[in-house]
Amino acid sequence: MKPGSHNAITDVPGIQVGHYTDLENLTGVTVIFPENGAVAGVDVRGSAPGTRETDLLNPVNLVEKVQAIVLSGGSAYGLESAAGVMRWLEEHRQGYPVGNETTQAIVPIVPAAVIFDLLVGSATVRPSAEYGYRAAQNLRSGPVEQGVVGVGTGARNGGLKGGVGTASLAMRGGVVVGAIVAANAHGRAHDPVTGEIYARYLEQNGEFQLKHPPKSPATPDYTDVFADSFVRSNTVIGCVATNAKLSKTQAQKVAQMAHDGIARAVFPAHTMFDGDTIFCLATGEVEIEGPAELSRLGAVAADVFARALVHGVLHAYSVGGLFSYRELYDT
Repeated sequence: MKPGSHNAITDVPGIQVGHYTDLENLTGVTVIFPENGAVAGVDVRGSAPGTRETDLLNPVNLVEKVQAIVLSGGSAYGLESAAGVMRWLEEHRQGYPVGNETTQAIVPIVPAAVIFDLLVGSATVRPSAEYGYRAAQNLRSGPVEQGVVGVGTGARNGGLKGGVGTASLAMRGGVVVGAIVAANAHGRAHDPVTGEIYARYLEQNGEFQLKHPPKSPATPDYTDVFADSFVRSNTVIGCVATNAKLSKTQAQKVAQMAHDGIARAVFPAHTMFDGDTIFCLATGEVEIEGPAELSRLGAVAADVFARALVHGVLHAYSVGGLFSYRELYDT
């Protein structure tokens, strides 16, 4: 197994990503768009989530496919950005058909999740429907911009600057798994004493380009990571995508297993201050067989998600009064 050509979620055929970035106010929106819709699942592990349309993804509920996933800054205010993505999708006739022969309409299905970034940049300028619409206008396949962009513009990860990261892995049999993450955790992605990246052991082909050698980890300090300065940063949100054919139940299972990636990359994970939410999109091009293959897919999704989170930290630069990891530890 190895990363796809772009080492990005867009290595999954048919997946596009669009960002809208407000550098003046340090917030933004990221949209993940499966060109032909995708079966979706979701799993929420954090205790302070901000989400939209997640109940619809429950396997017992009606709609099978979604048209987009929105990841936004702005805390609960940022959920408004999904309305702009809906408007763009409606203009492009993408959605769930409703009505009859005389009255036809479509309703785009757009689940969303938000991060808390109100204390980085402006607390009064939040992503609006217009931000979401502009992010949808910027949808592209191919390489994905990372770091201080889109939903990661105002991200803070463990007291350092966070950002958007992405990664992928091509499995045997033609299955591709990709992930995109807003690294905005309450916990750290690095050991504060040694500077070592916790998930460095998952690195593929030197992708992290770290300058310093691995060091022995320090003893965890459970008091320090819950100091007041860290309470202001919370929530890892993201999306895993695959070209495997999954049911809603199976997509939910993959989203559930992908949360292991947060635990591999961040200490501590899933705290009371986090709203950790992971979506899974399955475009359905490649058949998989049985629970063993599904479990393998979920395990790969966790590793890919962890690598994407690390990329979000490593691609960030210092801004908004926050230092980046590379400026402090990897210069």
